[in-house]
Amino acid sequence: NPTHPFGLWLWNSIKVSAIAAALTVAMAALAAYAFSRFRFRGRRAGLLILLLVQMFPQMLAMVAIYLMLLGLGRYIPALGLNTHGGLILVYLGGALGFNTYLIKGYFDTIPRSIEESAMMDGATPFQAFLHVILPLARPVLAVIFLLAFIGTYSDFLLASILLRDRDLLTFAVGLRIFITGQYSTRWGMFAAASLVGALPVATIFYLLRNQFVSGLTQGAVKG
Repeated sequence: NPTHPFGLWLWNSIKVSAIAAALTVAMAALAAYAFSRFRFRGRRAGLLILLLVQMFPQMLAMVAIYLMLLGLGRYIPALGLNTHGGLILVYLGGALGFNTYLIKGYFDTIPRSIEESAMMDGATPFQAFLHVILPLARPVLAVIFLLAFIGTYSDFLLASILLRDRDLLTFAVGLRIFITGQYSTRWGMFAAASLVGALPVATIFYLLRNQFVSGLTQGAVKG
């Protein structure tokens, strides 16, 4: 029942994770294309900085993130504390790094002559990227989408700190209610809910299984 808190938590997680994963793919693909195809000063340093920054977990900056969302919420309420928009914004803050590096490795394996042929036919560089490169890079984009979806779907710490209203909780945070309290732990419901909550991830993995294998192996060949 989607009106039941359990149904709301599951829907909240699917919605937040899908939006965050889609935006992660878009951002990482644009950044990876720039690093793969363009030559500019600071290119290698930029890639290295992206990887180094992602080595530090977001929890180290949780106080700063909390205060930033608190201030942002005064001007843009939809992106403040206790909102799904704010939570997605935080997830996107660590979306580049490894994702960009992985997609760049895949883009490096695509011959430049394909884009050059498209541009000779009148396509702009962005049109060549959108209509030629992205369709060829579907395997690695599927990999990034799946990894980003799983990472945000299973997140507990950030969501538990930034979300407060019961109806806004994500699935992982909502499950905690089943096992809190000294005399009210409901392990049976917790286990059943966990199995139901695994279905979206299992479904996406099944649908993208072929893309996942080819994209992960080919994208790691060349850096």
